[in-house]
Amino acid sequence: MATTDWKTDLRERGYRLTPQRQLVLEAVDHLEHATPDDILTEVRRTASGVNISTVYRTLELLEELGLVSHAHLGHGAPTYHLADRHHHIHMVCRDCTDVIEADVSVAEAFTRRLRTDFGFDTDMKHFALFGRCADCTAKRGAEQGSDDSAKGRAAKS
Repeated sequence: MATTDWKTDLRERGYRLTPQRQLVLEAVDHLEHATPDDILTEVRRTASGVNISTVYRTLELLEELGLVSHAHLGHGAPTYHLADRHHHIHMVCRDCTDVIEADVSVAEAFTRRLRTDFGFDTDMKHFALFGRCADCTAKRGAEQGSDDSAKGRAAKS
C-alpha cells in the first residue's frame, strides 16, 4: 500500500502519485532488492498492461527524486530498493546469489582511510562486496573435507 510519504514527496516536487508509480514503489518495497524485470513481474500481478519501458522510466524518475536507489549486485541489471531505508552494504554470495545487508558502519575504517589517503568519498548506497556466505562456506568446507577423506583412502590403497 502506498504511504502518505510517497504522495507527499512526489507532490512537493510537482509530481503526482500515478497508479504506475504507486505500483512500482509497492513492488520495490515488497521485493527489496529487485531488478526491473522482477519489478515488472510484480506490477503485472495487478496491472497486466504495464510494460518494461514504463518500469524503467518510472524507476529513473523515482531515483532522480530520491525515492529509490539502485546497486549493481552482479553482471546483470541493477537492483532497486527504497532509498529511505538505512544505507547498507550489499554482500553478494557468488555461490547461491543471496544478498546480505550490513550497516555501513561496518566499513567506517575503510571509508575513512579512502577519504584520508586518496581524498575519495565513497558512495556506500551502491557498494557491493562479492564472496561466499556462511552457509555456502560451510557446504564447501564439508565437500572439501569429504574429498580429502576420499583422497586419503585412495592413497592408502
